[in-house]
Amino acid sequence: MKYRAAECRNCGHPLELTDRYCSYCSQMNTTKSLELKDFFGEFIGSIITYDSRFRFTLKDLLFKPGVITRNYVNGQRLKYANPFRFYLSVSIIYFILQSLLSTLTGNSQLITNSSINDTSPNNLGAVMDSLEQNIEQATTKPLDSFEVKNDNLARLDSILSAKKIKVNTKELDSLFKEEDIDLNEINVDSLVRETSMLNLIRGKKEKTFELISEETLDTMNWGKRNLERFLLYRDFYKATEISNPAIALDSMKHGNTAYNRWVYSKNESIEKIEKNPGEFFEYLLEKTPFFLFFFTPIYALFFWMIYSAKKYTYMEHMIFIFHIFSFVFLAGIICLIPDAIIAGGNDNIVFSIVLTLVGPFYFYKALRNFYQQNRLITIIKFIFLNWIFWIGATIAAALFFAVTAAMY
Repeated sequence: MKYRAAECRNCGHPLELTDRYCSYCSQMNTTKSLELKDFFGEFIGSIITYDSRFRFTLKDLLFKPGVITRNYVNGQRLKYANPFRFYLSVSIIYFILQSLLSTLTGNSQLITNSSINDTSPNNLGAVMDSLEQNIEQATTKPLDSFEVKNDNLARLDSILSAKKIKVNTKELDSLFKEEDIDLNEINVDSLVRETSMLNLIRGKKEKTFELISEETLDTMNWGKRNLERFLLYRDFYKATEISNPAIALDSMKHGNTAYNRWVYSKNESIEKIEKNPGEFFEYLLEKTPFFLFFFTPIYALFFWMIYSAKKYTYMEHMIFIFHIFSFVFLAGIICLIPDAIIAGGNDNIVFSIVLTLVGPFYFYKALRNFYQQNRLITIIKFIFLNWIFWIGATIAAALFFAVTAAMY
């Protein structure tokens, strides 16, 4: 009470000392100085705190599919959290917790002696790291002293990798077949020391490209022009390994425009994706809430069309969809701990099982409870909406993937 004021600090509306909040703008009636805990509490509250609304939203969303949407649409707005805000909150919380658990349960990627001795094709990167430490000895020291137990082709591939000659075992095998060389009958150390053979391998790895002038590109339609430009810049990058867009464009006699620089700079993004696709997948996965958020208006159009007789507005269909997506992320949050225990946080086994078994039933019950139609009609519309969802989501995901890759 000692912090109460006679008027609102935000809007100036007159208040009684018994008023905890302003009746005009809803701001708390207080003159208390701000402290660090106030900022922290406001931040946490903006994400997960909805007072009693959070409890009612959570309970009805999990155990009363469709009912929460019906109540909200019928006017019970103060009882439940805003569906759009709640969806964004639970999706963000899900990915934060998932990232935290992955960090806590993830396995170390440090290279050990045992991983170096493992010379399977999938572990050639670790073998290469080991060989790079001995690069000065690579042409004189017998290969057996490196403790690499593999056939000659894999041995050669490892040493060439250490020498920064990028070539894989399949290309090597094809090359030596063309040259009629049997690797099982020759000394790999001697072969590596032969300058002529290294030059042959380097020559096989040289990339070629056909230069297309700006004038020629300008004669093409928009789609073909941009495709040819991208392919040309990609081939030029592979052939020359020039990463600076300005230098590359000058070499090709192309205009040093912002668009051309941007297209050429995507080569480095492609290299990052090729070298570490898992990192790109995680980056893409983090954008899933935003993908669903922008996909929802498209999906809502089909609800609006097939439920037109129900006289629901377009926004009310969107609220229903956001409640469905919120349930998916809530289920994901609930399954995080079991997944961490069972699969070590690497696979969403429990979440996948729950979503497969519970998801369709939940969606069907939500349709029944919200739109209140008989079972047969609901089942028909359930099948149709699922079919539309997967087709629409696939197309939208492809576009989303392309945009995300372009921004990576």
